[in-house]
Amino acid sequence: MRVLIHSVAVCLLVFCASAAARVAGVSVSGTIADPSGAPLAGVTVELVFDAKVVATAATDARGAFEFKNVASRRYELRARLSGYKELRTRVIVVGARSPAPLTLTMEPGAVSETVTVNASGKAAHPTAAPVASPSPAQERLRAPLMGGAAGGIAGGSYAAAMPAPPAPFNTEAYDRIDDNTFRRVSDAPLSTFSIDVDTASYANVRRFLNQGTLPPADAVRIEELINYFRFDYADSTQDAPFGITTHLAACPWNDKHRLALIGLQAKRLPAESTPPRNLVFLLDVSGSMMPANKLPLVKTAMKMLADTLTRDDRVAIVVYAGASGLALPSTSGDRTREIEEAISSLNAGGSTNGAEGIQLAYDIASRHFVKGGINRVILATDGDFNVGVTSQGELLRLVEEKRASGVFLSVLGVGEGNLKDSTMEKLADAGNGNYAYLDSLHEARRVLIAEAGSTLVTVAKDVKIQIEFNPAAVGAYRLVGYENRVLKNEDFNNDRKDAGDMGPGHTVTVLYEIVPPGQAVDVPGVDPLKYQTAPRPAPGAASAELMTVKVRYKEPAADVSRLVEVPVANHAAALERNTGFAAAVAEFGMLLRQSAFKGDATWQEAAELARAHRGDDPDGYRAEFARLIDLAAALDRQHATSPLTRR
Repeated sequence: MRVLIHSVAVCLLVFCASAAARVAGVSVSGTIADPSGAPLAGVTVELVFDAKVVATAATDARGAFEFKNVASRRYELRARLSGYKELRTRVIVVGARSPAPLTLTMEPGAVSETVTVNASGKAAHPTAAPVASPSPAQERLRAPLMGGAAGGIAGGSYAAAMPAPPAPFNTEAYDRIDDNTFRRVSDAPLSTFSIDVDTASYANVRRFLNQGTLPPADAVRIEELINYFRFDYADSTQDAPFGITTHLAACPWNDKHRLALIGLQAKRLPAESTPPRNLVFLLDVSGSMMPANKLPLVKTAMKMLADTLTRDDRVAIVVYAGASGLALPSTSGDRTREIEEAISSLNAGGSTNGAEGIQLAYDIASRHFVKGGINRVILATDGDFNVGVTSQGELLRLVEEKRASGVFLSVLGVGEGNLKDSTMEKLADAGNGNYAYLDSLHEARRVLIAEAGSTLVTVAKDVKIQIEFNPAAVGAYRLVGYENRVLKNEDFNNDRKDAGDMGPGHTVTVLYEIVPPGQAVDVPGVDPLKYQTAPRPAPGAASAELMTVKVRYKEPAADVSRLVEVPVANHAAALERNTGFAAAVAEFGMLLRQSAFKGDATWQEAAELARAHRGDDPDGYRAEFARLIDLAAALDRQHATSPLTRR
């Protein structure tokens, strides 16, 4: 017994001594695939020691990952990807030889489910554990039977309990959203707002649901959920760079009301007509960007984008973390290898001074300005501006000043735990750009490559919508979503007032819930006026109209707006494909927000509407949406019976 204890003590001393520093040249690598053997790209892979993540990586297009200069220690390896069960396995590195690569398989399912695998990559036993705050009982895994030679790797299911990792510290920030209320037409005949083509909220909501958590209500912006999808609207005309479609039907969540849809379809441009691109990537490489679903994800996406650049394009990379620097001078797009090498050299570390980086990025973009081209700064960050000029007002003023030069700002949000959604949305709005959230490599490819023509090119800027309701046909109305896009009525004709932009192929969808005259509606009122009479409906033909849609916009290089005006007939039709699917997304958003205006909406009805009106779905986004409704419904049922609340 003494000999055994002595041997164990000596082994522990040797192990601890060798673990004190990383071993140069020793790496832990492997590949991850789905059950069919297809490689999985964009998987977040973590090495965990003593309940702390010590290294992160992301799988490439071949499903491969690698950790270099790994110290001799006993690790837990974790792999996560939206739509798949979390995978965990035991990894032991001993000595100075790189072990054999791992071959792992991830099973479809929710990320909240965990599968522990042995050294062969086969499942040992599945467990279900909430991701956000796992309990010790749920996180206990069994230690493997010890084996393997020095310089090798051993894996297996755990035989001894390991301490649960601490619950992540969440500092995500979202601006408060108060649902639009019903307005009486007699009090407010006009409704004015800016368009919005951002999609960040949808991808962020998807991230929460795939992690087994309902999103915070303020993370749900219904207009961004709806505008994530493309709709089949009328094409643009010679008079404007967009077409306008309207439709009136019964409201699915309140059969006493009606639902009015307004759809804008921007003109489409052939891919070969995309103007030259002058892009400056502004990358946050602070310490908070270290996890694999942050900087490593951005790097992989940028390499994919680099393959699409041409000699007519230019790209530069500016980094910021405590101090700002130029990682890649403005370089011709056909120098792919040089661009990819610069991307590969990026590493996270330090604190964040975003304002200095933005200034440098704008300077470079201005220096290489392409007249008639795309001049864009693309900021990729988790939004954690924590040192330097942190005043949101100062940052916004800086971005507003720079947009006047013709260099716009788009923002890519990444990661979780400290996402500053409120800051990033405002920066993109101030910079005349778009705000997208990258919850996966697939979404990154959609934003940066598949839809780059829409998100980087502008065909109409400062697009505003104003609706005038006919009091003879409408008693009250409610704008669904667009809460932070509402404008003063007088801003509609003010060409100095900034508004949203449209790119080629973009669709913008607007829904109004309409209350017919005479229907009771809970709208706070005021006392009757003493010195003037209430407005009266217009006589004659105007009574046959429900409302008039007015759209103001500017040509990309213009300073003076143009007006397009379309009357809408007071004639309800059956729920068609566009309105039906948009209504499903609206119900989904209202249910997630637990809105007081959701009426009779249910998860089941939303799912049925989505599936019945799916229409053409070449990329599978609409089918995925229907599955997200089912997932949200299941999570909502769990929360209804659980003492846990939304995070």
